[in-house]
Amino acid sequence: MLRREFSLSALGLLGAAVGTRPAAAQAPYPTRTVTIVAPFAAGGSTDLIARLMAQQLSARLGQQFVVDNRAGGNGAVGCGAVARARPDGYTLLITPNSTYAINPHLYTNLPYNQDRDFSPIGLLVQNGFFLVVRGDSRFRTLADLVAAARAAPDTISYGSGGIGSANHLAPEMFAAASGIKLQHVPYRGSGPGMQAVITGEIPMSFVDTGVALPFMRSGELRALAVTTEQRSPQTPDVPTLSESGMPGLSASSDFAMFAPANTPAPVIRRLSQAVVESMRAPDLRERLQSLAIDPVGGTPEEFPAYLAAESAKWRDVIRARDIRVE
Repeated sequence: MLRREFSLSALGLLGAAVGTRPAAAQAPYPTRTVTIVAPFAAGGSTDLIARLMAQQLSARLGQQFVVDNRAGGNGAVGCGAVARARPDGYTLLITPNSTYAINPHLYTNLPYNQDRDFSPIGLLVQNGFFLVVRGDSRFRTLADLVAAARAAPDTISYGSGGIGSANHLAPEMFAAASGIKLQHVPYRGSGPGMQAVITGEIPMSFVDTGVALPFMRSGELRALAVTTEQRSPQTPDVPTLSESGMPGLSASSDFAMFAPANTPAPVIRRLSQAVVESMRAPDLRERLQSLAIDPVGGTPEEFPAYLAAESAKWRDVIRARDIRVE
């Protein structure tokens, strides 16, 4: 910024000296509270991941990061709010793959455009699902459940976090592979869907590992299978779907962080660096792994290739199962 320095005429100095001075440095981001929108109800996996990240980012970046749960429309309400937010880094989004890799193949009038409206900060974590039943369920094994479903098609229902959520499509993959028919009951998040199993409202659900595990340990839920490629170290007695007669079948709920499109690159870099550092932190890694959640900590540059592959996978499931929004 130019600053004109005039001589003092009272001292008889001639002329005016014009000098330059460096631009005033912008205050480092962030300088105030940052809101992380979690587009599903409290108590589910999105809420869990968002709150863990809010704690880490608050500690690393020196300002408070708070979580705002905005449920509705399989995440569309919260995602739309972030897409319309000021691109200054003070409104962020943590959301599962259902919103960025599945919704675009199901909805024609989403309040956001995944490719146009967001700047990726990076992939945070990946976690599979436990196929759970109530702790006192008559289904002791996956074979028990499959046999009952085959004997009485369409009489066994499962809950999900909403139409098009990953834990809606994963059971559809399972049903196709095992040759059974199930009834879908959507809820406003994986947390409410899991509670419906605990209360006996529905007999089963595919629940994110991090959400289900505490209830499995308490005996309120029983896991019949896990959807990851390998058994979880936390539950070595729970078989994979592949081991249970459905080779190659796996699914996961993957969580990523976004900012509104056109957020300044220095802000994205600072957030990305803080995310990567957080995912390497022993305390967070231990916490995530205790919940059978796999920390990733990807970068903005890595995200487009991941998104293309993830989007194609779920698009094929939607087409094969003829899944439509009712």
